[in-house]
Amino acid sequence: MAINIRKFVKNAILEDNGRGDLFFDIAPKGRFKARVIAKDDGIIAGVKYTRVLARSEKFDCKFLLKDGDVVKKGDVIAELEGKASILLSSERTFLNIMQHASGIATNANKYAKLLKGSDIVLLDTRKTRPGLRDFEKYASRVGGAINHRLGLDDCLMLKDTHLKTIPNLKEFVKKARKRISWVTKIEIECETLDQVKEAMDAGADIIMCDNMSPTQIREVADFRDQNYPHILLEASGNITEKTITEYLHSGIDAISSGSIIHQATWLDFSMKFD
Repeated sequence: MAINIRKFVKNAILEDNGRGDLFFDIAPKGRFKARVIAKDDGIIAGVKYTRVLARSEKFDCKFLLKDGDVVKKGDVIAELEGKASILLSSERTFLNIMQHASGIATNANKYAKLLKGSDIVLLDTRKTRPGLRDFEKYASRVGGAINHRLGLDDCLMLKDTHLKTIPNLKEFVKKARKRISWVTKIEIECETLDQVKEAMDAGADIIMCDNMSPTQIREVADFRDQNYPHILLEASGNITEKTITEYLHSGIDAISSGSIIHQATWLDFSMKFD
């Protein structure tokens, strides 16, 4: 993970600096101080990445808040000190990282609070921006979600598109057990109770109840409890901040929502020189 963060930060700086910051050679000499200030309320994330940025670009950075802390409008998040050329060439990358990550963490936290007091696990999804999965899923964790698959190698998930290519599900799962890691789970997406029964009989470890209503999921949970109590149930499909509480008493074990990440709005931060 540390190597990925350094690579991420390096690429972000290169992207913004291009062939070189035109201000760099004519910048005033000496050391300057600056502060990063919140202009929105929310949850802080991005500290883990911007610490690496500060070390990489060789400026001092003292954080007054840590990942997961509540931030209020007007709060000072960090105090920076270094050459004007370095602080200014790092400013946008620093703020982009903090704003993007904090927006996702804030959104995830809203979902997590709605599930507080229940045993339901909040999951994000693979609906992330290309090249930013580790970063966005880190921000999601800071906000209180648990990562679903980081990639296709984490778990064998058979979605509706996969199932269209499989003539005999039970035989396929039997074959898969001999090919994948012994500790790897198999999750099967279902839209009806009949599909659930077939998937459970085939040997699924997890059933994804896709676009099912809470009432339908309750039926699935009752069937599971009576016949396959070891199988986990996940609800997914158009579950948002407005609808998530409807699933609290459906018997589900986990709820996944792509909107935790892809519907998050950046928080607004700014850098001010003293």
